[in-house]
Amino acid sequence: MTFLDMQGIGKTFPDGTEAVRGIDLSVGEGEFIVLLGPSGCGKTTTLRMVAGLELPSIGRIMMGGADVTRLRPSQRDVGFVFQFYALYPHLNVRANIAFPLESIGVPRRERNSRVAEVARAMGIEPLLKRYPRQLSGGDQQRVSLARAVVRRPRIYLMDEPLGTLDADQRLELREFIRRRQQEMKVATIYVTHDQEEAMGLADRVVVMRNGLIRQAGSPAEVYNDPLDLFVAGFVGSPGMNFIHGTLRRHDNALVFEPEGADASIPIHSETPPGDVTLGIRPEYVFSDPDGPIEGSVVLDEYQGGFRSVHVDTGFSHNLVMRAPADDRHATGQRLRLNLNHRHTRFFNRQTGRKL
Repeated sequence: MTFLDMQGIGKTFPDGTEAVRGIDLSVGEGEFIVLLGPSGCGKTTTLRMVAGLELPSIGRIMMGGADVTRLRPSQRDVGFVFQFYALYPHLNVRANIAFPLESIGVPRRERNSRVAEVARAMGIEPLLKRYPRQLSGGDQQRVSLARAVVRRPRIYLMDEPLGTLDADQRLELREFIRRRQQEMKVATIYVTHDQEEAMGLADRVVVMRNGLIRQAGSPAEVYNDPLDLFVAGFVGSPGMNFIHGTLRRHDNALVFEPEGADASIPIHSETPPGDVTLGIRPEYVFSDPDGPIEGSVVLDEYQGGFRSVHVDTGFSHNLVMRAPADDRHATGQRLRLNLNHRHTRFFNRQTGRKL
């Protein structure tokens, strides 16, 4: 069942900046949505419009079947987690967490019980008597999250809440956020530019660029079947390989001829012949002594569990191959490569849209 429905919402600021350009997005009861995109794509502005911190220039926002487009934040029952803590410096941790409960009239005994519960769950019980200035950045963010969680709102809105933390802290708090959200079954919108967070947390990833939604789908759908070149290149680290070229019929078979290279790659696809951009993820590029692609290694990056091997093939872009961690390649080493044809994707050269 849909809980939140954004209907053609857009935001243009007084200086003429068009931050969001009329997007449509529905969020189900208990669904975890991640807004993913580069800086300036409109994801934070979208979140702030849902919270009531910004009013849409166009469109409307429905929440639980009611129109909340012009309601104040206090009338929407949302839990907002800011990127930079936003704690009250004159209140200790216990009072910071309890503040939203006190503001809506929750009795003292229940306030104390709920603060104790969330502090225990987040491992911050020893900090309850401290003030924000006495906390590390990681602990301040834990308190900020606790203050949002303790309210049990109708929807959680989180604006890059883990962006300032180190890797171990991010992983720990990601686990807490997802577990808590699943326990409470509260709709959540989470903003990030970190793909690992997006893929690990989301029921659906919403990829944004220039104030528009480029694709919305499960993490697997967005990763494996991107709708355009931007999504294909932005999602994944590194992103999808792109090769400009032409699909041709040859002896009743389809072959791909890369631009600027003397190669002919057999392709199993229903894509019609023509000028295209071939896309393929690094994990589906592999070394093959009989492969149709030849090149030389320009960079071998050790990534722990694997290696990213960058190969100059003479194509419009170097090819990146994901190789086993113990399979080292010397700079200048000659390789022959092949592609896993089941995982090739083709895009229109002019529009960038998937064919």
